[in-house]
Amino acid sequence: MEDLIEYFESLGLDVHTTTKARGHQGFFLKNRIDISKNTPQEKKIPTLIHEFAHYIHSKIEPNMAKTGGTIETIFLSNDKAINNELLNVTYFVDKNALCQKLKEHKEIIKEQIKAQEQLIKSEYPKFMRSKRFKEFEKYIKKSDAKYLLKYDRIKIIKGFWKKSSKIYSIDTIEKDFTDMPKAFSAYIRLKSLQKKQAKLSAKINRNKKYYSKPTELFARFVEGLYINKNEIQKIAPNTYELFIKNLQNGYYKEMFILCHRYLHIL
Repeated sequence: MEDLIEYFESLGLDVHTTTKARGHQGFFLKNRIDISKNTPQEKKIPTLIHEFAHYIHSKIEPNMAKTGGTIETIFLSNDKAINNELLNVTYFVDKNALCQKLKEHKEIIKEQIKAQEQLIKSEYPKFMRSKRFKEFEKYIKKSDAKYLLKYDRIKIIKGFWKKSSKIYSIDTIEKDFTDMPKAFSAYIRLKSLQKKQAKLSAKINRNKKYYSKPTELFARFVEGLYINKNEIQKIAPNTYELFIKNLQNGYYKEMFILCHRYLHIL
Protein backbone atom coordinates (compact mmCIF):
# COMPACT_ATOMS: atom_id res chain seq x y z
CA MET A 1 0.00 0.00 0.00
CA GLU A 2 2.87 2.36 0.78
CA ASP A 3 4.20 2.34 -2.79
CA LEU A 4 0.70 3.11 -4.06
CA ILE A 5 0.47 6.08 -1.71
CA GLU A 6 3.94 7.23 -2.82
CA TYR A 7 2.80 7.15 -6.43
CA PHE A 8 -0.34 9.18 -5.63
CA GLU A 9 1.71 11.70 -3.68
CA SER A 10 4.17 12.02 -6.58
CA LEU A 11 1.22 13.30 -8.61
CA GLY A 12 0.61 16.06 -6.06
CA LEU A 13 -2.16 14.28 -4.16
CA ASP A 14 -2.35 14.69 -0.40
CA VAL A 15 -3.07 11.24 1.08
CA HIS A 16 -4.20 10.68 4.68
CA THR A 17 -4.83 7.28 6.28
CA THR A 18 -5.46 8.22 9.93
CA THR A 19 -8.61 10.33 9.67
CA LYS A 20 -12.29 9.32 9.87
CA ALA A 21 -12.76 10.31 6.20
CA ARG A 22 -15.99 12.18 6.96
CA GLY A 23 -17.67 8.99 8.10
CA HIS A 24 -16.86 7.05 4.92
CA GLN A 25 -14.25 4.37 4.20
CA GLY A 26 -12.61 6.85 1.86
CA PHE A 27 -13.08 10.36 0.57
CA PHE A 28 -11.70 12.50 -2.25
CA LEU A 29 -11.87 16.28 -2.39
CA LYS A 30 -9.66 18.92 -4.03
CA ASN A 31 -6.54 16.79 -4.58
CA ARG A 32 -6.83 15.15 -1.18
CA ILE A 33 -7.60 11.49 -0.49
CA ASP A 34 -8.60 10.37 2.99
CA ILE A 35 -8.79 6.70 3.92
CA SER A 36 -10.52 6.12 7.23
CA LYS A 37 -8.42 4.63 9.99
CA ASN A 38 -11.42 2.36 10.64
CA THR A 39 -11.37 0.86 7.15
CA PRO A 40 -10.51 -2.88 7.33
CA GLN A 41 -6.96 -3.60 6.19
CA GLU A 42 -8.08 -5.73 3.23
CA LYS A 43 -10.24 -2.87 1.93
CA LYS A 44 -7.66 -0.09 2.17
CA ILE A 45 -6.04 -0.62 -1.23
CA PRO A 46 -9.39 -1.04 -3.06
CA THR A 47 -10.59 2.13 -1.35
CA LEU A 48 -7.42 4.01 -2.33
CA ILE A 49 -7.95 2.96 -5.94
CA HIS A 50 -11.63 3.92 -5.75
CA GLU A 51 -10.76 7.43 -4.56
CA PHE A 52 -8.00 7.75 -7.15
CA ALA A 53 -10.61 7.01 -9.83
CA HIS A 54 -12.56 10.02 -8.51
CA TYR A 55 -9.40 12.08 -8.87
CA ILE A 56 -8.98 11.01 -12.50
CA HIS A 57 -12.66 11.67 -13.17
CA SER A 58 -12.33 15.17 -11.70
CA LYS A 59 -9.66 15.90 -14.30
CA ILE A 60 -11.99 14.77 -17.08
CA GLU A 61 -15.09 16.47 -15.64
CA PRO A 62 -14.00 19.22 -13.21
CA ASN A 63 -17.57 19.75 -11.93
CA MET A 64 -18.23 16.07 -11.30
CA ALA A 65 -18.43 16.53 -7.51
CA LYS A 66 -21.58 18.62 -7.98
CA THR A 67 -23.13 16.96 -11.02
CA GLY A 68 -22.11 13.33 -10.49
CA GLY A 69 -20.62 13.27 -13.97
CA THR A 70 -21.90 11.58 -17.13
CA ILE A 71 -21.32 8.14 -18.59
CA GLU A 72 -20.93 9.69 -22.05
CA THR A 73 -17.97 11.81 -20.93
CA ILE A 74 -16.31 9.17 -18.77
CA PHE A 75 -16.39 6.42 -21.42
CA LEU A 76 -16.81 8.47 -24.62
CA SER A 77 -19.85 6.42 -25.53
CA ASN A 78 -23.63 6.72 -25.77
CA ASP A 79 -24.13 2.96 -25.49
CA LYS A 80 -27.01 2.43 -23.03
CA ALA A 81 -25.68 -1.03 -22.16
CA ILE A 82 -22.73 0.57 -20.38
CA ASN A 83 -24.88 1.86 -17.53
CA ASN A 84 -26.42 -1.57 -16.89
CA GLU A 85 -23.01 -3.24 -16.96
CA LEU A 86 -21.65 -0.70 -14.50
CA LEU A 87 -24.57 -1.28 -12.13
CA ASN A 88 -23.85 -5.02 -12.20
CA VAL A 89 -20.18 -4.30 -11.46
CA THR A 90 -21.26 -2.12 -8.53
CA TYR A 91 -23.41 -4.95 -7.13
CA PHE A 92 -20.40 -7.27 -7.39
CA VAL A 93 -17.96 -4.83 -5.78
CA ASP A 94 -20.23 -3.50 -3.04
CA LYS A 95 -23.06 -5.73 -1.79
CA ASN A 96 -24.50 -2.77 0.12
CA ALA A 97 -25.58 -1.32 -3.23
CA LEU A 98 -28.30 -3.97 -3.36
CA CYS A 99 -29.84 -2.52 -0.18
CA GLN A 100 -30.74 -6.10 0.74
CA LYS A 101 -30.90 -5.58 4.51
CA LEU A 102 -32.99 -2.43 4.11
CA LYS A 103 -35.37 -4.23 1.75
CA GLU A 104 -35.69 -7.17 4.15
CA HIS A 105 -36.41 -4.79 7.03
CA LYS A 106 -39.01 -3.05 4.88
CA GLU A 107 -40.72 -6.38 4.15
CA ILE A 108 -40.85 -7.17 7.87
CA ILE A 109 -42.49 -3.82 8.57
CA LYS A 110 -44.91 -4.41 5.71
CA GLU A 111 -46.05 -7.64 7.36
CA GLN A 112 -46.32 -5.92 10.74
CA ILE A 113 -48.56 -3.26 9.18
CA LYS A 114 -50.81 -5.97 7.77
CA ALA A 115 -51.02 -7.59 11.21
CA GLN A 116 -52.09 -4.31 12.84
CA GLU A 117 -54.61 -3.76 10.06
CA GLN A 118 -56.17 -7.15 10.75
CA LEU A 119 -56.48 -6.29 14.44
CA ILE A 120 -58.34 -3.10 13.55
CA LYS A 121 -60.61 -4.88 11.08
CA SER A 122 -61.59 -7.42 13.70
CA GLU A 123 -63.49 -4.57 15.41
CA TYR A 124 -64.03 -2.27 12.43
CA PRO A 125 -64.45 -4.46 9.32
CA LYS A 126 -64.90 -1.47 7.01
CA PHE A 127 -61.56 0.08 8.05
CA MET A 128 -59.33 1.21 5.18
CA ARG A 129 -55.85 2.65 5.51
CA SER A 130 -56.54 5.11 2.72
CA LYS A 131 -59.57 6.64 4.49
CA ARG A 132 -60.15 8.54 7.71
CA PHE A 133 -60.70 6.43 10.82
CA LYS A 134 -63.47 8.62 12.25
CA GLU A 135 -64.12 6.51 15.34
CA PHE A 136 -60.48 6.75 16.32
CA GLU A 137 -60.31 10.49 15.60
CA LYS A 138 -63.26 11.10 17.89
CA TYR A 139 -61.67 9.13 20.72
CA ILE A 140 -58.12 10.46 20.38
CA LYS A 141 -59.04 14.15 20.74
CA LYS A 142 -59.55 13.72 24.50
CA SER A 143 -56.58 11.43 25.10
CA ASP A 144 -52.87 12.07 25.63
CA ALA A 145 -52.38 9.12 23.29
CA LYS A 146 -52.69 11.61 20.43
CA TYR A 147 -49.04 12.53 20.98
CA LEU A 148 -48.03 8.98 20.07
CA LEU A 149 -49.26 9.61 16.55
CA LYS A 150 -46.18 11.79 16.09
CA TYR A 151 -43.65 10.29 18.49
CA ASP A 152 -43.03 6.70 19.62
CA ARG A 153 -42.03 7.90 23.07
CA ILE A 154 -42.90 11.20 24.73
CA LYS A 155 -42.79 12.89 28.11
CA ILE A 156 -45.80 15.03 29.00
CA ILE A 157 -45.22 17.70 31.64
CA LYS A 158 -48.27 19.15 33.39
CA GLY A 159 -49.03 21.66 36.09
CA PHE A 160 -48.23 25.36 36.45
CA TRP A 161 -44.89 24.64 38.06
CA LYS A 162 -44.31 21.62 35.82
CA LYS A 163 -44.09 19.36 38.83
CA SER A 164 -45.90 16.38 37.35
CA SER A 165 -44.91 14.43 34.28
CA LYS A 166 -45.85 11.25 32.50
CA ILE A 167 -43.90 9.18 29.96
CA TYR A 168 -45.87 7.44 27.23
CA SER A 169 -44.47 4.84 24.86
CA ILE A 170 -45.81 3.06 21.84
CA ASP A 171 -44.58 -0.18 23.47
CA THR A 172 -46.78 0.30 26.55
CA ILE A 173 -50.00 1.71 25.08
CA GLU A 174 -52.23 -0.90 26.76
CA LYS A 175 -50.63 -0.23 30.13
CA ASP A 176 -50.68 3.56 29.76
CA PHE A 177 -54.23 3.73 28.38
CA THR A 178 -56.19 0.90 29.93
CA ASP A 179 -59.51 2.11 28.53
CA MET A 180 -58.33 2.27 24.92
CA PRO A 181 -59.94 -0.22 22.52
CA LYS A 182 -57.45 -2.67 21.02
CA ALA A 183 -58.28 -1.43 17.53
CA PHE A 184 -57.17 2.08 18.46
CA SER A 185 -53.85 1.00 19.96
CA ALA A 186 -53.31 -1.11 16.82
CA TYR A 187 -54.00 1.98 14.71
CA ILE A 188 -51.39 4.01 16.58
CA ARG A 189 -48.84 1.26 16.02
CA LEU A 190 -49.86 1.03 12.37
CA LYS A 191 -49.18 4.76 11.94
CA SER A 192 -45.78 4.38 13.60
CA LEU A 193 -44.90 1.48 11.31
CA GLN A 194 -45.95 3.47 8.27
CA LYS A 195 -43.53 6.23 9.26
CA LYS A 196 -40.73 3.69 9.62
CA GLN A 197 -41.66 2.23 6.24
CA ALA A 198 -41.51 5.69 4.64
CA LYS A 199 -38.08 6.36 6.18
CA LEU A 200 -36.76 3.05 4.88
CA SER A 201 -38.11 3.77 1.40
CA ALA A 202 -36.45 7.18 1.44
CA LYS A 203 -33.14 5.63 2.56
CA ILE A 204 -33.30 2.97 -0.17
CA ASN A 205 -33.99 5.67 -2.77
CA ARG A 206 -31.07 7.78 -1.49
CA ASN A 207 -28.76 4.77 -1.67
CA LYS A 208 -29.90 3.92 -5.20
CA LYS A 209 -29.35 7.51 -6.29
CA TYR A 210 -25.86 7.54 -4.74
CA TYR A 211 -24.74 4.21 -6.21
CA SER A 212 -26.09 5.07 -9.67
CA LYS A 213 -24.11 8.32 -10.00
CA PRO A 214 -21.72 7.98 -12.97
CA THR A 215 -18.75 9.03 -10.83
CA GLU A 216 -19.51 6.23 -8.35
CA LEU A 217 -20.11 3.70 -11.12
CA PHE A 218 -16.73 4.56 -12.64
CA ALA A 219 -14.90 4.42 -9.30
CA ARG A 220 -16.36 1.01 -8.46
CA PHE A 221 -15.50 -0.25 -11.93
CA VAL A 222 -11.85 0.66 -11.42
CA GLU A 223 -11.95 -0.73 -7.89
CA GLY A 224 -13.40 -3.94 -9.32
CA LEU A 225 -10.48 -4.27 -11.71
CA TYR A 226 -8.21 -4.56 -8.67
CA ILE A 227 -10.51 -6.95 -6.79
CA ASN A 228 -11.10 -9.37 -9.68
CA LYS A 229 -10.21 -8.20 -13.19
CA ASN A 230 -11.40 -11.41 -14.89
CA GLU A 231 -14.81 -11.25 -13.24
CA ILE A 232 -15.24 -7.59 -14.23
CA GLN A 233 -14.47 -8.52 -17.85
CA LYS A 234 -17.25 -11.13 -17.71
CA ILE A 235 -19.75 -8.82 -16.05
CA ALA A 236 -19.01 -5.77 -18.19
CA PRO A 237 -17.35 -6.79 -21.50
CA ASN A 238 -18.42 -3.68 -23.44
CA THR A 239 -17.40 -1.31 -20.67
CA TYR A 240 -14.05 -3.07 -20.23
CA GLU A 241 -13.30 -2.84 -23.95
CA LEU A 242 -14.11 0.89 -23.97
CA PHE A 243 -12.05 1.46 -20.85
CA ILE A 244 -8.99 -0.24 -22.32
CA LYS A 245 -9.36 1.70 -25.57
CA ASN A 246 -9.58 5.04 -23.75
CA LEU A 247 -6.77 4.03 -21.41
CA GLN A 248 -4.43 3.26 -24.31
CA ASN A 249 -5.28 6.59 -25.89
CA GLY A 250 -4.24 8.41 -22.71
CA TYR A 251 -7.77 9.63 -21.96
CA TYR A 252 -7.56 8.57 -18.31
CA LYS A 253 -4.26 10.35 -17.86
CA GLU A 254 -2.26 9.00 -14.86
CA MET A 255 -4.65 6.04 -14.63
CA PHE A 256 -2.48 4.33 -17.27
CA ILE A 257 0.44 3.91 -14.86
CA LEU A 258 -1.87 2.71 -12.08
CA CYS A 259 -3.40 0.08 -14.36
CA HIS A 260 -0.07 -1.06 -15.76
CA ARG A 261 1.94 -1.09 -12.55
CA TYR A 262 -0.62 -2.01 -9.89
CA LEU A 263 -3.59 -3.59 -11.69
CA HIS A 264 -1.43 -5.45 -14.23
CA ILE A 265 -3.48 -4.25 -17.18
CA LEU A 266 -1.65 -3.58 -20.50
